[in-house]
Amino acid sequence: MQRNSKFPATHAKRGPIVLVGMMGVGKSTVGRRLAARLGVTFVDADEEIEKAAGLSITEIFARYGEPHFRDGERRVIARLMDGAPKVIATGGGAFMQDDTRALILDQATAIWLDADIDVLVDRVSRREGRPLLKDRDPRTVLTDLAAVRNPVYALAPIHVKSIAAPHDITVDRIMEHLTAWQ
Repeated sequence: MQRNSKFPATHAKRGPIVLVGMMGVGKSTVGRRLAARLGVTFVDADEEIEKAAGLSITEIFARYGEPHFRDGERRVIARLMDGAPKVIATGGGAFMQDDTRALILDQATAIWLDADIDVLVDRVSRREGRPLLKDRDPRTVLTDLAAVRNPVYALAPIHVKSIAAPHDITVDRIMEHLTAWQ
């Protein structure tokens, strides 16, 4: 993919762009494509957490619990906030943590990727290893999480709806918002 010629090249030089939102919204897939379009590095915070811990996220949750995971997540995201231009995809709960959210809002451009519950349920059903969904009904979990999380995600200055369509459409919408946000 090529850089959108309408997008100011200076924006990506200002620091990280961080994608926040519910599991299944497409943060990693969209993030990779957005980074390619902008000509910057892509980093998946969940992958970085797994590398740092030497365990999968599912294993971290099972062995140590969610509070331990969130502490490690905060430290990894803080390390990624080095001012370098990049696109960072966060886990669904990262932005819910006060310290992590404050860091992202202060040092990056936060973008909330939002999607309808039907879209999220369809997408999460395609991938195993989501600890919050283990042995639970995805629709119920996602509906309950959205009720709590969406008002917090709404603190991100840019909101983009992810729909049941090719992810490049979401990338196009992000590019439009970034250009208008300048």
